[in-house]
Amino acid sequence: MKKVLDLRECCCLTSENTGLDPINETRSSAMTTNQDDTDNHILLNPGEDNEMDVFGYRTVWWRQVLCIVGYIFSLGVLLLVFYWKPEWDVWCHCVPCSLKKANVTLLRTTDDFKKYSKKNVWWVHPFTEGEKGKFSIMSDEKSLIKKSLIMPEHRIRCIRVQKIRYVWNTLEARFQKIGVLEEEYSCSDVHSKFGSGLTNEEQEIRKQVCGLNAIEVEIVPIWKLLFKEVLNPFYIFQAFALSLWLATGYIEFSVVLIIITVLSMAATVYNLRMQSVKLHNLVESHNSTMVTILRKNGVTEEVESRYLVPGDVIVLTGKKFYLPCDTILITGGCIVNEGMLTGESIPVTKTSLPNIENFVPWKIYSGEDYKRHVLFCGTEVIQTRPPNNGLVKAVVLRTGFNTAKGDLVRSILYPKPVNFKLHRDVLRFLMGLMAISVVGVIYTVIVYIQNAASAKDTVLWSLLVITVSVPAALPAAVTVCILYSQMRLQKNGIFCLSAQRINMCGQLNIVCFDKTGTLTEDGMELWGIVPSNGKCFQDVHIFTPGTSLPWGPLLGAMVSCHSLMILDGAVCGDPLDLKMFEGTDWKIQDNEEQDVSTQNVIVKPGPEAEPVPVEGVVLLHQFPFSSSLQRMSVVAQVIGEDTLLVFLKGAPEMVVQFCKQETVPSSFPTELEHYTLQGFRVIALAYKTLNNGTYLDTKSLEREEVESDLLFLGLLIMENKLKPETKSVLHELNAANIRTVMITGDNLQTACTVGKTSGMFPRSSKLILVDANAPEGDSPASIKWQTIEDNIENGSKPQDLNIDINGSSYHKPKDFHFAMSGKTYQVVVDHFPELLPKILLNGTIFARMSPGQKSNLIEEFQKIDYYAGMCGDGANDCGALKVAHAGISLSELEASVASPFTSKTPNIECVPKLIKEGRNCLVTSFCVFKYVAMYAMIELICLMLLFWEQTILGNRHYLMQDVAITITVSLTMSLTGPAPVLAPYRPAGQLISPPLLLSMVLNFIFSLIVQTIGFTLVQQQPWYNETDIFSACLPPNHTAFTNTEEKEPLANQNFLSTTMWFISGMNLIIVEFVFSKGKPFRQPLYANYVFSFMIAAQLAAYIFVYFADIESVYQAMELICTPYYWRGNVFIMVAVLFAVSYIVEEAFIENRNLWLTIKRIFNYKSKSQYKRLQRMLEKDTNWPPENRTDYLSHGTRGEYINGQMYENPAFDYLTEKTIYEPKENMFPV
Repeated sequence: MKKVLDLRECCCLTSENTGLDPINETRSSAMTTNQDDTDNHILLNPGEDNEMDVFGYRTVWWRQVLCIVGYIFSLGVLLLVFYWKPEWDVWCHCVPCSLKKANVTLLRTTDDFKKYSKKNVWWVHPFTEGEKGKFSIMSDEKSLIKKSLIMPEHRIRCIRVQKIRYVWNTLEARFQKIGVLEEEYSCSDVHSKFGSGLTNEEQEIRKQVCGLNAIEVEIVPIWKLLFKEVLNPFYIFQAFALSLWLATGYIEFSVVLIIITVLSMAATVYNLRMQSVKLHNLVESHNSTMVTILRKNGVTEEVESRYLVPGDVIVLTGKKFYLPCDTILITGGCIVNEGMLTGESIPVTKTSLPNIENFVPWKIYSGEDYKRHVLFCGTEVIQTRPPNNGLVKAVVLRTGFNTAKGDLVRSILYPKPVNFKLHRDVLRFLMGLMAISVVGVIYTVIVYIQNAASAKDTVLWSLLVITVSVPAALPAAVTVCILYSQMRLQKNGIFCLSAQRINMCGQLNIVCFDKTGTLTEDGMELWGIVPSNGKCFQDVHIFTPGTSLPWGPLLGAMVSCHSLMILDGAVCGDPLDLKMFEGTDWKIQDNEEQDVSTQNVIVKPGPEAEPVPVEGVVLLHQFPFSSSLQRMSVVAQVIGEDTLLVFLKGAPEMVVQFCKQETVPSSFPTELEHYTLQGFRVIALAYKTLNNGTYLDTKSLEREEVESDLLFLGLLIMENKLKPETKSVLHELNAANIRTVMITGDNLQTACTVGKTSGMFPRSSKLILVDANAPEGDSPASIKWQTIEDNIENGSKPQDLNIDINGSSYHKPKDFHFAMSGKTYQVVVDHFPELLPKILLNGTIFARMSPGQKSNLIEEFQKIDYYAGMCGDGANDCGALKVAHAGISLSELEASVASPFTSKTPNIECVPKLIKEGRNCLVTSFCVFKYVAMYAMIELICLMLLFWEQTILGNRHYLMQDVAITITVSLTMSLTGPAPVLAPYRPAGQLISPPLLLSMVLNFIFSLIVQTIGFTLVQQQPWYNETDIFSACLPPNHTAFTNTEEKEPLANQNFLSTTMWFISGMNLIIVEFVFSKGKPFRQPLYANYVFSFMIAAQLAAYIFVYFADIESVYQAMELICTPYYWRGNVFIMVAVLFAVSYIVEEAFIENRNLWLTIKRIFNYKSKSQYKRLQRMLEKDTNWPPENRTDYLSHGTRGEYINGQMYENPAFDYLTEKTIYEPKENMFPV
């Protein structure tokens, strides 16, 4: 457990982050893969998360020579540019060519970031010409090694991308992953070609081509980490700025900045080094375990796991161990703990891949449940079950970083960049500041030329303007904000794999929940069982002490149809199975003194069980539960009897399909609805007998053969209670106008009842059940709308609120919710796609959903511009957790492989906590951004005004402003925690938005006005003198020369710098206070004790230094004394600036009602897809459809409803039209 959690903590180890790169579309000569030699572009890993474009290039010697010359004449700057922009490196050194002839490849991610990387092509020589005919691998037409071999050189072209090796498939003209068993192999191919193992020679060839089976994480040397940090654009710009400050004589200021920079780099390097060591230690221990493999000659031998290759056969000996690679189980069975993958630390039964003679690839033949044959790397083998005293064998499927565990490590090393508007807006704003700096440079050049300054000073001070106006600390300040949020989440037991997604959590406006284990308790209570006698249901049997079931098929099903096992002396397995079995008072025999790997599970009556006429039951074979099949079955045998029994349990709607219809009571639908409407979990049971003489080997039985012609036994009723926190959390989310949706694999009626009981939708609201059927024979696809309304309590109907993407809420005139099953969802997707967005707009309950449908539903919500979160706890939720904007896994284990967030608290209280922190982080990022940008603008205004008089602030002045104020603000402003209550609207998600830009512009104008007034008025005072600067505070009859000791002023010690230092410094303190936004998304300013203290300390320091009238203080701070009245006037100016800035920010910029009024005046409408659809449906009096059935049939292209035609480009039918039974329109006209 600790190792799993430690691996989680390594999530900060990431690759270098780069910004958005421009796309040079002219470099791509083709967009499809073909075998033409002129084609230099293919798609790598199409459809996967790491999909990339690959372009072929060939190096040219004269281009390389020119680049070397460029390195020399640019003093290495060109080399640095190529380091930052690898695509420029390739374009300057190489020319485009066919990928077949390329020795350099340029890769570009296909996401919005379009990140480039350069990879060299290298060669592998697996064998010589003389050895070619010796190996069967060369006669295997499906072998990727054979397809990749280039003749007559007998070599293979390779590239290595993100730890994965790819080889060039000469037949298909594309790069393919190696280190993976080819997917083209059928079930029989896997058994016949690899079932008996590989020869030593074949294994050596595969090892050369595929590489070692090792997940190696390099401990990056400190010098390399330091070198990479130094080459970071932030530090390069910092070095450029420091060199300018040193050249202008600001030694003290530069030394302090150098110390801070060095400390920052040291902390970063130390952090990365420790993370690198920790991750290396965690994965290295599994790279050299000893495993038993089977050779072609039938001999078994032990080898190090790092030498395994795809096609090797591992022999599972029955000992507990962690799998070093992904394998396909081909003989026997085993039980594994897949907690590392799914977050569910319950045993999972794996069955062998059937040896079926066909030409269908094994994965396609197995369908969605192919994973039941796969043992994943990093999972623990708990127990094995040999076939008839044979060996439990597994063929190596994937090795190294291709494995499930390797994929987890790669996701840590190369996190998928998050395309969030904030990051793009920061880059755009920096470009805007760069444009302002250009204006500053032009102004500086003009001023210095007019004042006849030297060319050296003109260039030096002009470049200095760039370092002032472009805040290099901005990205670091925003990163600190995210880091603090991540630390606060960790204190709340929420671990984060992708820190960049924290900001995205602040924009969530819909959260989807799994039901069992998420909204309801993970464990269920056995309530009762409803037996069936074939024609009708009998009285319900309630399970209470002393009321056991009599022996019969029903009790046999309860004691046999499960996947429970004895582990470390305790019964463990699925919670539902556990509760069902406990209700029988039977026990599982613990064969401690025997080799359990060779024994079948035996169940016998316990001491508290009612006497039964049998000794016990042996479980001979199991077909494990599958979420897509929604059922499981076992083949069992009563001890001492010859007859084999088949027991099946699963979703009632699914089980009755495999039963003889005459054994299913006619009241089945009514009885099922009766219990599901009360929120019970209902499981159906069935059985049949097999002739033992026909089936001598139960392991060879096919599932389709076993699960047919069953006799229906009855309904098992389980009580699934809500978790205590569920209602309050859902109420909090609904009050915050965040939609809540249930996506579950449970029964539709049960899901609806839980949804209503939990408060996911009000009892008074209208619930519309949607039931769709696919076309069958001559019957067209149909969709039925059935309305269910509860009595309105207290005679009044509460008003429901809906969400506005811009933050506004409004009363929704139509209060209704859709509920549907996975079958209906699929029919709607396939046959009524134009209805899907409309249903999703009010879809609340989605039941009987398969894992793939859960993921697809999340993606459909995202297509209509929802920011969707997903909260789940099991393997079935991993896909949905991965595709959601914020996936939250309730697990102490690593359901984390697919989930950006994992909560150790096993309830949904983590959801509002995460949203609160996301909103806080997002708003704080904006606050920090505004401050850092305004800091640059305030300093730029001060600098340009002082340049007018050929002066500048002193060393100590900049130390006060940059170190005592700005750096402390960047480090402490983000310490403010989230607001305790979720606001009923979301914060703005865009940095470049009217309120924020207006705030920046107005504060810039206020600062410009006050600094200009101070700069102008001080020069008009009677005591102002550019040469005599010490006489302003002396009595009227004294002069500076009456002092006993003549003082020499410093270069930057004058009335202008003294006045501008105080005004600009106080301006910085004002904006840090004004921009420190509290409610409604953050705690009040005073709750951040450190930040509040720093503001008070800064304010006290500035006022003390300016008003103290202490000569030594003035000298130390490079200030001079000015008359009290002038200091009072300056203080009044600053106070007015504070009042105006604060009032404008609070009364105008942060006045949400005012902005909503402005939007209404200008008739601004949200451009989000779901908001547009919402506005359209509000005007449609015929939506939603109620109590009717609509049919889809062939007609002209489009859909006819009451004579109106609707074009539907999603369909390829020649003709389509909708006919319905009763009266109303189905779509708005």
